[in-house]
Amino acid sequence: MIQEIAPYQYRNEYRPMPPEKHSILLCYEGRNILVKQKEGEISFLTFEEAEAYVDVTKLYQEYIYLFSIDDVRFYLGSHISYDKIPEFEMEDTQILRTARPKHLQFAGVTGWQLYRWYQSHRFCGRCGKPMVHDEKERMMRCPECGLMEFPKICPAVIIAVTHGNKILMSKYAGRAYKKYALLAGFAEIGETIEETVRREVMEEVGLKVKNITYYKSQPWSFTDTLLMGFFCKLDGEAEITLDKEELALAEWFEREDIPVKAEDLSLTNEMMMVFKEGKI
Repeated sequence: MIQEIAPYQYRNEYRPMPPEKHSILLCYEGRNILVKQKEGEISFLTFEEAEAYVDVTKLYQEYIYLFSIDDVRFYLGSHISYDKIPEFEMEDTQILRTARPKHLQFAGVTGWQLYRWYQSHRFCGRCGKPMVHDEKERMMRCPECGLMEFPKICPAVIIAVTHGNKILMSKYAGRAYKKYALLAGFAEIGETIEETVRREVMEEVGLKVKNITYYKSQPWSFTDTLLMGFFCKLDGEAEITLDKEELALAEWFEREDIPVKAEDLSLTNEMMMVFKEGKI
């Protein structure tokens, strides 16, 4: 999965130390990220490379620390005229679904999640005053009323509904992503995560489930989500009542006929593959 970057080690402790020349700037503009692409691999702008294109004083003093991977620190880029940097271009963040090397793929999408959070928390949601960066925690704080805002993480479920040798697969309605997936949904206020599983299955395909079993979790920065995967068994009739606002289709597949191939990006794919291969 996207977060599995061994032997590299992701360190998310908030330690806003000054950047070094080899530290990396993650630069975003809306849905786009600044990257260099060469021979099938991506790289990001280093502070040393940026020195020729920005005010060096601002570059090394007005930084936002994000995280580290091994001994390399990553920062949120600003004060940069992106179009003037040779070999680097703004690309849609969807390239991070397939980008290599994998540890930079993960860094790019994790940084994008933090970029979006910073962009949407510039002002206090309670009193409207400008927010400031806290010095000790990854937090935005209102100096006027004291409101504290931490990065947004939304709990959600990935659901593999099985019926004997069959698994229920679906396609989203009205989305750019057209491949097969499993049922999924966000947890709502006041419910347990197991209740989320039951509710989402009933809402999307009109089925009851039992034997809900936790499988694995995954941070999914594309949607600010912490995904929790569950396998469960059909409880009762197998006839599907489709929620056409959420899904374009949903159908049962025999284990050997599941139309997916293994990849190392998503929890959804891993769950489909472990069922296809008879591991569950």
